[in-house]
Formats: sequence, structure tokens, C-alpha cells
Amino acid sequence: MIINSVIKRSDIITCSLCKDAPCSGACPHLDPAKALLGIWFDNQDVASLGLPKENVCAGCDAPCEKACINSGKVPIKSIMSKLNEKVRPMAEIELPDNEDRLKCDICGVSLENPFLLSSSVVASTYDMCARAFEAGWAGVCFKTICSLDIHEASPRFSAIKGDNGSIIGFKNIEQLSDHSVAENMEIFRRLKEKYPTKFILASIMGQNEAEWESLAKLCEDNGADAIELNFSCPNMQEDGLGSDIGQVPELVEKFTAAAKRSTTIPVLAKLTPNVATMSPAAEAALRGGADGIAAINTIKSIVGVSPYTYVSQPAVRGKSAVGGYSGNAVKPIALRFIAEMGQNPALKDMHITGMGGIETWRDALEFILMGSGSLQVTTAVMQYGYRIIDDLKSGLNYYLAQMGIKSVKDIIGAGLESVSDTTDVLERDSVLFPSFDLDKCNGCGRCVISCNDGGHQAIRFDDRVPKLDGSKCVGCHLCMLVCPRDAIMPAKKRIKR
Repeated sequence: MIINSVIKRSDIITCSLCKDAPCSGACPHLDPAKALLGIWFDNQDVASLGLPKENVCAGCDAPCEKACINSGKVPIKSIMSKLNEKVRPMAEIELPDNEDRLKCDICGVSLENPFLLSSSVVASTYDMCARAFEAGWAGVCFKTICSLDIHEASPRFSAIKGDNGSIIGFKNIEQLSDHSVAENMEIFRRLKEKYPTKFILASIMGQNEAEWESLAKLCEDNGADAIELNFSCPNMQEDGLGSDIGQVPELVEKFTAAAKRSTTIPVLAKLTPNVATMSPAAEAALRGGADGIAAINTIKSIVGVSPYTYVSQPAVRGKSAVGGYSGNAVKPIALRFIAEMGQNPALKDMHITGMGGIETWRDALEFILMGSGSLQVTTAVMQYGYRIIDDLKSGLNYYLAQMGIKSVKDIIGAGLESVSDTTDVLERDSVLFPSFDLDKCNGCGRCVISCNDGGHQAIRFDDRVPKLDGSKCVGCHLCMLVCPRDAIMPAKKRIKR
């Protein structure tokens, strides 16, 4: 199996994903917290293969559960046993003995793996970047450097959460680095001295051509491996900066050319998703001399309007503002823009560093298949920490080994041929019916409700057993999406209309 679904995130919904998890401290045989993180980040095969081959939990009195901060509500012993007895035997290969498959590059500059921190608070100090490097991140895109006087609002974050309490959508009204240019240059020098093989992508924002030019040169002189031009921040106080530039291709071209004049290292234009299409700005960046594109930045948004104060979040003394939306919820939008640029023949030689909702290795893989040669992450790190790099790397590396793929670079853009920007290419002469697994079905009737009220009235309920009326079913698969038990799947063959 490529994706193992015996155990899912929902099975450990009560786990808090602790720092210095007491469960692992209490277990004399294994590291249950690491395995639980693997399950959370869709990395079940790797989690199972990291356990001892024998089921050491079988005769154990579960000190891990007694130590759990959630008063034993996480069925750790049962989960570990299931990983060992049910998931491990289904794993097709053993764990790879190296990560060479993950080696790649940005515009010819080597990366040990595709994963970088994106320009944000997660990459804003020497200590933070150093800890990220030690954790295994290949590089950082440092928080945007500027000569502006930055004063942040408080609070400046808000979120939309899922049923399990995890963040699915994140809003920020944060701006750029509040350190001076000189302070940030010192950070670059220190990082490059201690971590010479790690990649430093310097995000910059100028107020005019001279500043774009001078900041790019300063960053190169102080150790940056490449420059990222921030044409996309949606939170700037002053007009004519950030996403205001990214929406005007002529400005993108002009300021890209300014930065290129003063530097010999690769230059990437970070473009705004607050446009109908990204190609005009990307092509303008190419005309200006850009070596690559970074996308996407956050999407302008309003989140969480209070029914009592009528103020949206985050509220700052009774006021709020449109801010940048990120997190897993924006991934479909990000992938659409990455695919647009990946399919644009004018941009075929440009590197794309992709971001926007990457949380698991599967998210990362989707960006690669749509054309991203490297990846950047922020919101998932803000929620779960730098430690997620372990599952990002091990999950992607295991997938590549399992599929017989020698290098991650071999599958960049491999999914683009399947994508069309119009639906007129789709076959419409057959129907793929749903099929019901009655062993999994608990008779809740959610499929019946959704099909009746949001579909084609093709499922009836007989003694709490769903039954399909093939004369009405159009194969929309709404029933599969709403089933809480994953008890509905596609049939094995299509039926002609």
C-alpha cells in the first residue's frame, strides 16, 4: 500500500502532541509520541516500521497511558499494537537507509531536501533558524528585510479550527521583520558561518528601485544563497508595497530588474494570489530577469466576525483589518496557481518554490507533482513546531523508495498533464457508481440525507441499510464524501449512460 489507512488522525484525536511527551518518558521499550506524530501527519507506514519487530506492548501494563496528560484518554497501547500487528505487515518495503532521493536544488544551488521555512515569524531570528537547521530543514526564507519602521499590532493572529481543535485556516495581520537591516545581515553571517551547507533565501522589500537594488546586494554580500522579492504581502500599512506591486506586472518587472542589477545569485519573485491569474506577473518577473517564482503568499481575508461586537478577528481595540489567510484550507488555491505556472510554456525554465497549506508529506508531494521544485512551510510549523520536518522527510522519502523513484526531481510536474483549466476535456458518457461496505456501515443514514437533499435521490434506506437506485444515480460521489465511516467507495467498473 502507498497510503496506509488502518489508523487515521481521527483515531488519536484526544492526543495533545505534547512537548517532551510523558508517554515516551514512561515507556521502557519505544517512543510512542514519535509514532503518534507519524499517524497525525499521515505517515503510518514509517511509524510502524520505527517500532520493534516484536509487539512489546502485548504484556505491558501501559505506563504510557498512565503518564498521559489527558488522563489515559489516548489508547496508546492499542494504537501501538495496531501499528505493529496490522500496519507493519502491510508495508511494502523497509525504511530506506538514506535520504539521497530528497536531494534537489533551487536554481542550481544544492538543497539536502526540498523543505524550507517560508518568510515569516518562524524564520525571523538567529536562534529560530539555527534550531530549524538542527532539526533537519534544508533552508530558510528569512522574514522579509526592509528599511521600514515596523510596529506590529497586538493581537495579530486568528484562526478557523476543525472539529478536533486543529487549525485549518489561519489569518495574520503581521508585517515584515522588525529588526534593522544591519541586525539581519549579522544573523546571515552567523548562520552561514555555522551552517555553511544550509540554504538562506533572503526575502526583501524595497520602497523604490534603489532600495530593491541595495538590499539584494547586501544580502548576497552577507551570505544569502538567493533572493526572494516580496511582491505579495497583503498587510502593508503603506500603499504601493507588497501585494500592490504583485498585482501590477509592470512594477514586478521593474523591481525585479532592479534587484537583478546588483546581484549574481538567483532571484525569485514571490507573487500574490490576490489576482485572477498569476501568469502575467510571473512572465513580467521573467522579463525582469527572475530565475524563479515563489507562490503563494497569503490570501486577503476576513475571519471570525463577532456576533456581539460585530468586529472581525483579530480585534485590536475594537478594530480589525483585512489580513492574510493561510493554512491547509488554502492548499487547493495554491495548487491551482502552481499548476497554472507549471503549465505555462513561457515559464518552463523557471524554478517554482511552492507554499500554501503544506502540513504533511502528501501535501508536499502534491505541490511537487504540480511543478514545485522546492517547498516552503509556515502555518504548520506555527501550530506543531519545527519537529514536523521528521515526518515530511521520512514520509516523502519512503514514498519515493516505495515507488522506485530515484530522485524527487524526477517527479516535478508529473501531475500536470492530468490538469485542464476547462471541464470540456472530461468524458461524460459513463457513470461510476458508489459501492457500500456493509461491514463498515453503521446505518447512520448520512448518505441518504445528502443524496436526498443535495443529490439525486438515488439511495433508499431499508432497515437502516443503504441501497442504491442505479436508475437515478449519476455517480457524483457526494455520498462517499459525507460518510463518517469511509464505508462507501467507487465501484470497480463504469456503466455507460
